Amino acid sequence: MTGTIGVDLGGTKIQTVTLVDGVVVGSNRELTPQSGADDVITAMVESIRASITDASLTLADISGIGIGSPGRIDSAKGTVENSPNVPGFLQRVPMAQLIAQELGGPLPVIDNDIRVAVRGERQHGGLAGYRDAIGVFMGTGVGGGLIIGGVLDSGRGGAGEIGHVIVKPGGRRCGCGGLGHLEAYAGRASMEVHAQHLVAQGRHTILFDLMEKKGRTRLSSSVWASALKRNDRMAIQLLHQAAWAMSTALASIQNLLDVEAIMIGGGLGDRLGEPFIDDVRARMLPLLLSSENPPKLLATTLQDLSGAVGAAVLAQDAAAGR
Repeated sequence: MTGTIGVDLGGTKIQTVTLVDGVVVGSNRELTPQSGADDVITAMVESIRASITDASLTLADISGIGIGSPGRIDSAKGTVENSPNVPGFLQRVPMAQLIAQELGGPLPVIDNDIRVAVRGERQHGGLAGYRDAIGVFMGTGVGGGLIIGGVLDSGRGGAGEIGHVIVKPGGRRCGCGGLGHLEAYAGRASMEVHAQHLVAQGRHTILFDLMEKKGRTRLSSSVWASALKRNDRMAIQLLHQAAWAMSTALASIQNLLDVEAIMIGGGLGDRLGEPFIDDVRARMLPLLLSSENPPKLLATTLQDLSGAVGAAVLAQDAAAGR
């Protein structure tokens, strides 16, 4: 029995799966080290090994490794750079080479984390069967992937960067340095920065108390969800702003591309679920040129495994020359 490995690298977690005949037979999750690129690479290798062990396989049984990573990806060279949400990845990191050396296994193939997640949902999830669709994933940042004419479209390499669509000119500062981007309002890292700013102004919230109680160093998706359940006013306000920003960006994109379906997922999107999607839908409809024929708004099917499963599919496709 042979399988492929898929790794989903994020700013807070590393999710790995072992896939055999389209079925997840092993998995592992590690926290993303905040101490630099070397430690992140080591944690990824450890997660790969643990996922193989969980599947009762050995490295010799693995035919390929796929990785979904945020940042600017050079798939041909196996490098990642300009990823502010992963410690040490602002500068170019030869990820594929480093992992192959430390693991002693095949050279991984790498693509943008959101395109990889959309690939997973298209192959084994809720986007199967759609010719034109958008996947939007909310986590530490916000990213997107496009399926146009049945093909996962990367443009000249950067297509799908919905997180950097401008929703408010001159607005809140994004992690990339730009102003008024969607990610500045709907990405966890930027939302946390703004929450800190509001606390410094004297606003009250239980967000940071919950973070400490959960033993987290960041406002994770579970922290936001818990604060929302407890009717924390700041959490409600910031998540409503996230829904406003998301609906504004998606309406503009829908008016341009007229896709059949839009999927909202990622760590934060999955945690917030249907109530958040319903909020986005209600805000989005009045902004559509063709409001009588809106796209379907979908939650993910694979949920927090979308990226890792998609990365495993990436490895399969690379081995088959697709």
